[in-house]
Amino acid sequence: MYKHEGSRGSGAPGWVLQRITGLLLVVVVIAHFFVMHGNYSSGHTYAAVLARMHDPFWKMFDLTFITVGLWHGLNGTWGIFRDYKMKPALSLTIFGVIILSGVAFWVLGVNTILSF
Repeated sequence: MYKHEGSRGSGAPGWVLQRITGLLLVVVVIAHFFVMHGNYSSGHTYAAVLARMHDPFWKMFDLTFITVGLWHGLNGTWGIFRDYKMKPALSLTIFGVIILSGVAFWVLGVNTILSF
């Protein structure tokens, strides 16, 4: 007999967050493109990047970019793996590797941004 369990375990929250982070990434990538590539002197010199990194707005912008980009990419990767029927131990291992690599890269990115 089929038992309806609602959306529990369906991946619906990840699906919704994938769409939200995708929209945020579109905005952030467009802004990044215009700041970095719109004017050569505004983004391609070390002095220009260093000046931006001393501004709290640009630090928050870059922290948002890293956080949203990592979430979007790793959540999408996990969504691909969820499509395959795997043994629970393998699924848990892959999920753990995704989480650990996400945390490691996030800490590396945050440390780099906040070191300026």
